Amino acid sequence: MMSDTPSVLFVCVHNAGRSQMAAAFLRHLAADRIEVRSAGSAPASDVNPAVVEAMAEIGIDLTGATPKVLTADAVRDSDVVITMGCGDACPIFPGKRYLDWDLPDPAGKGVAAVRPIRDEIRRRITGLAAELLPATG
Repeated sequence: MMSDTPSVLFVCVHNAGRSQMAAAFLRHLAADRIEVRSAGSAPASDVNPAVVEAMAEIGIDLTGATPKVLTADAVRDSDVVITMGCGDACPIFPGKRYLDWDLPDPAGKGVAAVRPIRDEIRRRITGLAAELLPATG
């Protein structure tokens, strides 16, 4: 680890759905105790509107989020890299922890179909945050 603050990078193809939800959940749960990044191997122009709506339902605002392109630097600067269907597009660096979360792609789906994906991501993020953050108290 480079610093006392763990860093996590979420990667999917378009950086418009799963990785945006995951990053938002981790930011929400960990506040400034974990550095959070998200990116896509082929970023979309906008975050999926159904994803924005599904997150708004639980009080997390993604209206200002924008898809970002995946860079080698983003991977190099992260302790944990979580891929969500980006295949071989994610560069591999030694000493990083890689996890692959097999989650359905919300692209083209309505908010009703996005909710279960959102809830599964929240469940996984809660576990990840518990693992990365030292227990307080």
